[in-house]
Amino acid sequence: MRRLLQFGPRSFPKLNVRRLSGLAGSATKYSAPHAWVPTPYVTETVGGGWRQHDIFSRLLMERIVCLNGSIDETVSASIVAQLLFLEADAPEKPINLYINSPGGSVTAGLAIYDTMTYISSPVTTTCVGQAASMGSLLLCGGAAKKRFCLPHSSIMVHQPSGGYQGQASDIAIHAKEILRVREQLNVLYRQHLIKPHTLEEIEALMERDKFMGAEEALEIGIVDEILTRRHESENDKK
Repeated sequence: MRRLLQFGPRSFPKLNVRRLSGLAGSATKYSAPHAWVPTPYVTETVGGGWRQHDIFSRLLMERIVCLNGSIDETVSASIVAQLLFLEADAPEKPINLYINSPGGSVTAGLAIYDTMTYISSPVTTTCVGQAASMGSLLLCGGAAKKRFCLPHSSIMVHQPSGGYQGQASDIAIHAKEILRVREQLNVLYRQHLIKPHTLEEIEALMERDKFMGAEEALEIGIVDEILTRRHESENDKK
């Protein structure tokens, strides 16, 4: 089997998108989204034919899921769908989730977390780059003894933040809700941290932005191991 790695597609149609405002005749032109990343494609030659996959679909075939960027409803839906698909394909085989995220929506992140704990397949989590805010919860929410980070990873934890404006009674309702979410997240961190912590210690840890390197994250118990080099497989040893 022969594989060819290329970047594509080579050309893209030009889109002229206009956003209407309250002023007559005013419009704004948009270019490609800033979050767009050139996607490599892998072409495999098998027998007399060939097939092509984008790199993330090819990694999915190896049971590898990549969480890159901020966590929102769209990203969450994609990650949840991939986890469910891989579980249906082989429930007993582990799934590898690579995280490089600054965090994002709490509800979207909890959808991923709940799916990770719901499915039969154990989920191995690895931090590459950073795992901040909700990303850090997903990192430490992986299977026991299967939570890793690379040597120069950055992990950050903090309490949830938000804002609301409106009637005083509605503001009080939303304030009560964010306090409930904070307590819920603290309980989850306490459940997954390797070393035992009281809720008071967790609250103190989350009071402000707490940045950690790989060694400190290991010491606190967010990860089980710092990976410096991939372990040799049995085939390599043979």
